[in-house]
Amino acid sequence: MGLSTGKSVAITALIVAILMVLVRCQRPQVINLGAVFTFDSVIGRAAKVALEAAVSDVNADTSLLKETELRLFMEDSSCNVVHGSFAAFEVLGKEVVAIIGPISSSLAHTLSDIAKGLKFPLVSFAATDPTLSALQFPFFLRTTPDDSHQMSALVDLIDFYGWKEVISVYSDDELGRNGVSALDDELDKKRFRISYKVPLSLHSDEKSVTDALNRSKSIGPRVYILHFGPDPLLRIFTIAQKLQMMTSGYVWLATDWLSVTLDSSLSNKGALKRLEGVVGLRQHIPESIKMRQLKRNMSMNAYAFHAYDTVWMIAYGIEKMLKEGVNITFSHSKKLTHSQGNKLHLEKVKIFNRGEVLLEKLLKVSFAGIAGQVRFGSGRNVTGCDYEIINVDRTGVHNVGFWSKTGGFSLGNITWPGGGREKPRGWVIDAANPLKIVVPKRVSFVEFVTEEDKNSSSHHHIKGLCIDIFIEALKLLPYNVPYKFESFGDGHSSPNYSKIIQMVSDGVYDAAVGDIAIVPTRSRLVDFSQPYASTGLVVVIPYVHSGTWIFLRPFTTQLWCVFLASFLCISVVIWILEHRVNEDFRGPPRRQIITIIFFSFSTLFKRNHETVSNLARLVMIFWLFLLMVLIASYKAEVTSILTVQQLPSAITDIDSLRASELPIGYQSGTFTFEYLTNSLGMARSRLVALDSTEAYERALKLGPTALGGVAAIVDELPYIELFLAERSGFKIVGEPFMNRGWGFAFKRDSPLAIDMSTAILKLTETRKQKKILKKWLCKTSCPEKSGWNHPEPNQLRLKGFKGLFLFCIAITVSAFLVFVLRMIRQFVRYRRNERASLTPRASLSSSPTLRLREWVLDLVEFIRSDDSNNNPSQAVELQADSEVRQS
Repeated sequence: MGLSTGKSVAITALIVAILMVLVRCQRPQVINLGAVFTFDSVIGRAAKVALEAAVSDVNADTSLLKETELRLFMEDSSCNVVHGSFAAFEVLGKEVVAIIGPISSSLAHTLSDIAKGLKFPLVSFAATDPTLSALQFPFFLRTTPDDSHQMSALVDLIDFYGWKEVISVYSDDELGRNGVSALDDELDKKRFRISYKVPLSLHSDEKSVTDALNRSKSIGPRVYILHFGPDPLLRIFTIAQKLQMMTSGYVWLATDWLSVTLDSSLSNKGALKRLEGVVGLRQHIPESIKMRQLKRNMSMNAYAFHAYDTVWMIAYGIEKMLKEGVNITFSHSKKLTHSQGNKLHLEKVKIFNRGEVLLEKLLKVSFAGIAGQVRFGSGRNVTGCDYEIINVDRTGVHNVGFWSKTGGFSLGNITWPGGGREKPRGWVIDAANPLKIVVPKRVSFVEFVTEEDKNSSSHHHIKGLCIDIFIEALKLLPYNVPYKFESFGDGHSSPNYSKIIQMVSDGVYDAAVGDIAIVPTRSRLVDFSQPYASTGLVVVIPYVHSGTWIFLRPFTTQLWCVFLASFLCISVVIWILEHRVNEDFRGPPRRQIITIIFFSFSTLFKRNHETVSNLARLVMIFWLFLLMVLIASYKAEVTSILTVQQLPSAITDIDSLRASELPIGYQSGTFTFEYLTNSLGMARSRLVALDSTEAYERALKLGPTALGGVAAIVDELPYIELFLAERSGFKIVGEPFMNRGWGFAFKRDSPLAIDMSTAILKLTETRKQKKILKKWLCKTSCPEKSGWNHPEPNQLRLKGFKGLFLFCIAITVSAFLVFVLRMIRQFVRYRRNERASLTPRASLSSSPTLRLREWVLDLVEFIRSDDSNNNPSQAVELQADSEVRQS
């Protein structure tokens, strides 16, 4: 009895198991799908046709779902979150395994929350909001790329043309705001930025749109990024055309909403005229037979193709689930039973029990759809598609390029607004809002930049080397840049340059022009132009000199040359004046040359020859006075060199200065203080701020032991060169370090920084920059450098003795002229007496030239006569004296 009972139980269990397997493996006759989207919309009209065609094709394919029929229940969301939510529950009441849709990103957020709570797959083919993430909405899938993908394509296009700043115009909803946020992220990767955002309500009237676009015109950038849902009226372009914003100089780039609108054949030829020059993106759909069949419906667009692929994707997922023997069963949700009594009767809604399983199968689906490969990535979005670049002109919409994530751009000729083919610059500076440029109001080293008297008739009241270079560079730009200078500083001390850079970074000013050093800390805040001047830090100390030729140091090379030349000139003049009357200056030519040389240099020590002529004595008096002054100055300078200046200095370069504990001077307001403290680690207590060249000189002369004195000054080379050109007694030690340059500072990512760099390079190739440098920096030092070696500090210069030399030259020339006139007078008397003598002269030449030549030769011979017996001049004088006595 017990044995038979056991057998019956086993048989019963076997029969039950077989029946369960049969039930488990039995395919349902019908599987329902739901769809919730806005029927009366650009995408919705095409999507409805595509979804119905996809269901029909799936059911006609006997290899997929086999005897199971796929049915689609569609509900209109009426582009409203509330209506869409009701429509979703209406569809769920049909016992659907998944819902397709919605189109609206705003509704997608709400339905994704419902799908997450009830655990059924929600698959959208058009909600592109990037914030619909898998982490927040695990049951939300998307068969179209999100907006971050097409924003990446747009940013590559912006980068391709070199634009740095854009203005975004977008719908003020989840689609627009989150899409522009993705655009901002992509721009930031390339250090570009959105300068101005123009959010527009879906129900904005023409006046509000006009006001918003008008405000954007004063910003500067002319590259507009448009991101909306499809708009069959294309109102934004109509208003832009009225505002003269569809003209040359503007750039209008649209996301794929424009191509969807145009492809849906809802625009006419009149609309194309308003769109001339607009560039947009269109999802690339590979050519196929099915694609061409669907495009017979003239409203078809890329999102409709994604809708078609969505049905097939869900069908493949269901097929995978059925092959694994998963039953399609539904049950009431406990979360909806609490809703009893309301008009929706949600307690009656049955939810698919295996939604998580279906979701898992859908994520593993991979097939080639009409719109491209359907395969989900890590974010539960299909892998990104490629984009075609479309361009609208008066004749129609043209495909002018192609973009892929891996291959980048290939572009053809583009027609821009206004009909031109040349790439727009992408930004302008409105004359009503000129560039605000801050300049330091220096009180020292004003040659570089300073503010003029406000009463000056100058255009901008600012002058200096930096200003002239900036203005000349602006002239080389291919466009006009309206600007205005604003000085920064109290006029009592030079301003802090770090504050100037910070104000540019904060947007208080658009640029800064001046002697601004390019250093890493500043480059993180602003963009600098190409350096227009090379600089570096140097160390200056009181002048110390030693060397083999130290005895030559008191005089400059120029003064030595003039001094030696004066010796020879005076000797020649004295010889001429003494030759006729002084035996010491006569004799053979060799003896006379030796006498000239010996006499000239002997005057430094003693007088070897007694001068006879009164004229020679006059010249010697002033020459000896000049020598006395020069010798006294020379002795004093040599004494100074051999005593005070021979004291050795322990400072030879920046390293020795750093190792010491001596006080160091620096120019207040510059980056030198930060560099010495932060980079070189010098104690702040050692550093003394100085404001002017007078303060430099005073501190160095006081020395390191006196209050307010310093052992050395560290400053940039251009400042020090000016300081040394105006003052003596100081010198540079060591090599320049921290080699940088001066540049113009602009706000980050300003296109002017690049254009000004190009202009500065062009300026350096011209003579104009050299003229500017000579104008401002060659007032004292350049003339000396151009002709002679630059004098070292404390050397005696020619200009200090110029008056003495000129007076001595005047006396010497006067004495020589008196001597010549006297000789001519005596020679004339000699010739008169000669004609009256009994001795007949040879016949004179009839030619005036020959007579003049003979007369000059006779005069020279007359002067050269060197004894009293044969001296005609003396004979003439004696005869004249006897005639006077007889009378």
